[in-house]
Amino acid sequence: MKRVLGGSLAGMWVTSSRFQRNINADIEPTRRPTFYHLGPRSSPSDRHGSVNSPIVHAWFAVGQDGEMATAPVILLPPSEGKAEGGSGPKLRIANLSFPQLEDNRSTLRAALGAAMKGKEAGRAKLLGVKGVALASATRANLDVLASPTMPAIERYTGVLYDALDVASLSSRDRKRLNKQVLIFSGLWGVVRPDDMIPDYKLKMGATLSPVGKLSTWWREPLTAALTATVSNGVVWNLLPKEHDNAWAPFGSNHAAGSQPTAVFSVKFLDEGDPVKGERSFTTVNHWNKLLKGALVRFILETGADDPRALAKFKHPEGYRYDRTLTETFPTGTVVSMVRPAR
Repeated sequence: MKRVLGGSLAGMWVTSSRFQRNINADIEPTRRPTFYHLGPRSSPSDRHGSVNSPIVHAWFAVGQDGEMATAPVILLPPSEGKAEGGSGPKLRIANLSFPQLEDNRSTLRAALGAAMKGKEAGRAKLLGVKGVALASATRANLDVLASPTMPAIERYTGVLYDALDVASLSSRDRKRLNKQVLIFSGLWGVVRPDDMIPDYKLKMGATLSPVGKLSTWWREPLTAALTATVSNGVVWNLLPKEHDNAWAPFGSNHAAGSQPTAVFSVKFLDEGDPVKGERSFTTVNHWNKLLKGALVRFILETGADDPRALAKFKHPEGYRYDRTLTETFPTGTVVSMVRPAR
């Protein structure tokens, strides 16, 4: 792909056939048990691919009924806005999912508590808020072990979660949500939707003394903690960059057998007028979270486990899966949802 820079075309990019790769054109079945292969032709023994390869090799075991052997994992960020209060018991860090992170969580809670007793300017810089919002966030952070709790999926109230609209999910899809969705957090590392958590404020991109930048500090323990959950499975990575930096499943310290078989991320594009005879697009930023919330509902409802399933995703804003824009990288596959030019 190449970007068009400068002038009125800044922030747009256009397609060029020599940069495109249609991942679906390479799908081929092999002998039973059936695996579907995304990438160039290779043997079943190489189905995990190589982190040094320019193409991700992803093989999916499929049962006779067409269902995946394991449900896809969906990675989400937390929301900046959070519901206050709660009716659940006080937090016990040991009761959160992924208990192997207990020491890390306790270390951060102590560091955050100490920072909240510091000067106002330092707290404002750390939390990114001022005035009344800073006073409220400071109080919440000091009281995380004494405050009432509520399920994480109810605590987070941002645009993505509003679009997900958990309250309207069927009981089946709510169970899928609790099983498949993992929510990254600057303070807790990662939680499941039904984990009971208090109100707090701490961004993954923050730098907290003495641990440093949180995304870097979390990377090793968080990647290790998630290994059993994501290994040999399909992951929909809907994380923004600062949260994605806290997870490195294809790092040199992780053997192929402990890695996901495929990691899919999604970008939303608005198509513009052609540029020099080639299609042009603008990346959607403002509505990105809203669109991802609708996509999570679709994945939960359908069990979508590869990009082809997105052909049935009909977003009310008009975004549709365009397989010709699929891009593959050593760390995953990026698929595009496009709203045609109006």
